Amino acid sequence: MIIILKPEVTVESREFQRIAAHLANFREVEARVHHVQGTGQKLTEIYLIGNTAQLSLEEIRSFPGIDYAVRVSEAYRVLGRHKEDSRPCGFTYQDVEFGQNNLNIFAGLCAVDSPGSVEAMMKMLQEHGQVCTRMGAYKPRTSAYSFQGHGKHCLQYVFELAGKYGIRVIAMEVTHESHVDEINQALDRTGRPTGVMLQIGTRNTQNFELLKSVGRQQEFPVLLKRGFGITLDESLHAAEYLASEGNQKVVFGLRGMKTNIGDPHRNMVDFAHVPVVKRLTRMPVCIDPSHSVGSRHRSSDNILDVMHVTAQGVIAGANMILVDFHPDPSVALVDGPQALRLEELPVFLEDVRICREAYEKRLANYQV
Repeated sequence: MIIILKPEVTVESREFQRIAAHLANFREVEARVHHVQGTGQKLTEIYLIGNTAQLSLEEIRSFPGIDYAVRVSEAYRVLGRHKEDSRPCGFTYQDVEFGQNNLNIFAGLCAVDSPGSVEAMMKMLQEHGQVCTRMGAYKPRTSAYSFQGHGKHCLQYVFELAGKYGIRVIAMEVTHESHVDEINQALDRTGRPTGVMLQIGTRNTQNFELLKSVGRQQEFPVLLKRGFGITLDESLHAAEYLASEGNQKVVFGLRGMKTNIGDPHRNMVDFAHVPVVKRLTRMPVCIDPSHSVGSRHRSSDNILDVMHVTAQGVIAGANMILVDFHPDPSVALVDGPQALRLEELPVFLEDVRICREAYEKRLANYQV
């Protein structure tokens, strides 16, 4: 069961104390209190775990400090869509809205290689009205001998350049809880000119201790990618680890499924699951066409496969695009063969605009 308190009710209030005293009578029910910062107000939510069948929903709703309560029967207790659950989707971070009804583009470097590449990328984004990017500082790799990223050593110039070019949010993968501390320290040193969306990569989707650690921090939102070779259900349960620890600012990322059936693409594109995730949960959904396709191949219509796949995800209702660009893909230290070139950014953005407009027309067509 999930209980949402009225905005003016705090944990110190008499109303909250009455609710807590009532719940204490049920020894088989554990109450977890979380605070959720919305666009205009801070809400307190109580998650009841255990034998909640013994609780009367009508009685719970009768307490004066409760805005509403919903009984949860589905597996995704915090992030799932439940009957009678009217909570809005999404969140706002660094003045950027993330929800199931809009679209944000995170074009950038899969791996940071030099200040020059970072600045060229961010300058191009600013020129085309973009305020989000991806910048990989920590790079988990299949081979122990491959480039692992510059780590904390590149954070300061990445954040300084983000401030210079008006970049508000940077998607950045972390593989250990110490990386979150390093990001925080670098932001402090540079005066916090930008924000970071912590990215949990496909290799760490079932690293439960990392999920719990990242979930406990409330400052940074999280982009969780679907896991390698596991079901959609298992990946959605991984997102629940984040939310159960208190961080509900979660975007779910689809990046293709690892299987040879997807050849010649790097992964089997799974963007048909965009509407599925939006139906099952309240999370915004991100697509990663670069890691799904893994190459710069183009078809006879002269359109790159990456752009075709992006179009599929956008027309299906994706809310975020994570896509690789590089000033010179031939010298990129990670995934150069799949990166788009900076001069292709205007065409890419226009293609996305066309597809988003098509999605919105589809929505209008199905309005009753």
